[in-house]
Amino acid sequence: MSQTVKEPIASENMIRECAILIPSLEPDNRLLPYVQELSAAGFQHILVIDDGSGENYRGIFQSIEDAGATVLTHEVNKGKGAALKTAYRYLLENPDNIQAVLTADSDGQHTVQDCLKVLGALEQGRDALYLGSRDFSLDNVPPKSRFGNRCTSVIFRLCYGKWLPDTQTGLRAFRADRLSFMAEVDGDRYEYEMNVLIAASRAKMEMVPVTIETIYENDNAGTHFHPIRDSFRIYKVILGNFFRFMAASLICVLIDQVAAALFAEWLLPLLGMADQTSRVWTSGFLARIISSVCNFLLNKNMVFRFRGKATGAMLRYAILCIAVICASNLCVMLLTSIGMARWLAKLLADTALYFASYHFQTSWVFSQAQEDDKK
Repeated sequence: MSQTVKEPIASENMIRECAILIPSLEPDNRLLPYVQELSAAGFQHILVIDDGSGENYRGIFQSIEDAGATVLTHEVNKGKGAALKTAYRYLLENPDNIQAVLTADSDGQHTVQDCLKVLGALEQGRDALYLGSRDFSLDNVPPKSRFGNRCTSVIFRLCYGKWLPDTQTGLRAFRADRLSFMAEVDGDRYEYEMNVLIAASRAKMEMVPVTIETIYENDNAGTHFHPIRDSFRIYKVILGNFFRFMAASLICVLIDQVAAALFAEWLLPLLGMADQTSRVWTSGFLARIISSVCNFLLNKNMVFRFRGKATGAMLRYAILCIAVICASNLCVMLLTSIGMARWLAKLLADTALYFASYHFQTSWVFSQAQEDDKK
């Protein structure tokens, strides 16, 4: 289980070479003082993205520009993910000796001190994604926020094998050479930040939680997060791959059954194989090969959308299949030896291994990091 870490405050040099990005939609009177505080702390590259706030907010953004920040404007609201990617593309086109990137929210949840703390963790640490992590056990946390964040942390752990105490934090830091990676992640709205965590997990990019202050003002009334619509988008992202994985499995079970029946009842007798036992074993073996190839192709193209070399992924997939079969047989033997019914032992073992198989296919078989390591 990951643990939050406490790191020293960033150095003056790191602060000068860091771009801090603040997506904003219809900001209140807290944004300008926040930008001024960041500037006073030494940040020289402050980018505020006006995500379609409209004419009524032009004065606020003009004041922010007058305070020394750069304002990037969307004429219409495109979403937080789109706003961040607009800023990433701007930095890629105007690098200006930027060594680090820090993202923060405009609603008062991220103090300047916490920004410096997360940036300090990046400066002292490795090539990783550093995440400002709030403590949701505190009394000032709204129940809906506590419950929602805990749920997403648990589900993320089950699906991607990584415990993150705060999956929805907007305070994040990474090295500037990761800008292209971040700009290519799918998603335009709140689901983008969850997609980043999934992409980082699949790319074997370490994610490090850093303890920050937990601030909720007026029950978090200033947020533009829609609890139903945006929660649906987030959970759709987290569980989408697993649901596609399940669909691919069901399709291949059907292929396996149909192929086995066709071989046993039609093709093998047509080829002269009359012995019933031989037909059952041969048809089962041939059907499993066909369904396994179909499952590999569906997982590669539909579930994980793997863009690396198919040969390496296929070899890893074959090794995993053999390991799962061996582990299943071993578990059944162990459970039946202590008196459990064979059908129940098989059900429990294969259910657990099904989730394990998903995890290993995510983190190993179809991991882009496997391909990157070969380059």
